[in-house]
Amino acid sequence: MADEKKLSVLGHLQELRGRLVKSLIAVAIGVGVCFPFARYIFDFLQRPVPGIDLYYTNVTGLLGSYMRVCLYGGIAIAMPFLVFQFVMFVSPALTRREKSYVYSMLPGVVVLFLSGIVFCYFVLLPPALRFLYYQFPGFVGGDILPWWTVGDYVSVVTRLLFWMGVVFEIPLVMFFLSKIRVISPEWVAKKWKYAFVMAFILGAIITPTFDPVNQSLVAAPILVLYALGYVLARIARIGQAPAVPARAQAKAD
Repeated sequence: MADEKKLSVLGHLQELRGRLVKSLIAVAIGVGVCFPFARYIFDFLQRPVPGIDLYYTNVTGLLGSYMRVCLYGGIAIAMPFLVFQFVMFVSPALTRREKSYVYSMLPGVVVLFLSGIVFCYFVLLPPALRFLYYQFPGFVGGDILPWWTVGDYVSVVTRLLFWMGVVFEIPLVMFFLSKIRVISPEWVAKKWKYAFVMAFILGAIITPTFDPVNQSLVAAPILVLYALGYVLARIARIGQAPAVPARAQAKAD
């Protein structure tokens, strides 16, 4: 029995290594595809702040930022393949019905992630970055001028784009958890107060500013997504038999 368990663990580790290698190869291919186009991505990332001037203060500063953009772009291109590899690795632990749920949701994962990126780029980034670049130095006074480095700017913008894409997955995660009976619509409804607090905490963490306006720009869609998740959690239970409480099941037995 111990030998069989050992072989099973080694088999899982070998499978994990194989899928990691495939994922790294996919990312490397994505980086290669992005390399000649990264110069256009730089222009795309600067558009939320018209007239911005970026600088680099060391010899390899611009090269490092260029490679970082290529890396993020490569990950974005390889994202569907990476998600597929993750699902295939965890699929042996899922039932046949749970696997069908996961496979059917894969397109939704990509769509919601891209929706979060689009929301962040067009709604969140322009007011937040313009406030930091134009309004806030004047508010502080002292003739302080912004001197943003390209590395810091790229790091902040890509981080915001990524995490808003992740946040937009909330409804789909709630739908799946309700479908496999980990959570219930009633539980989701009872936790709305905690969701309200967490939305503003995430808004404070995700946004690069400390003003409540920009934090609300993040918190408001999170609350909308939570409400949408509640609706999807109820939809997930359509056609399913109501869960029997453990105490009632014990009495029946």
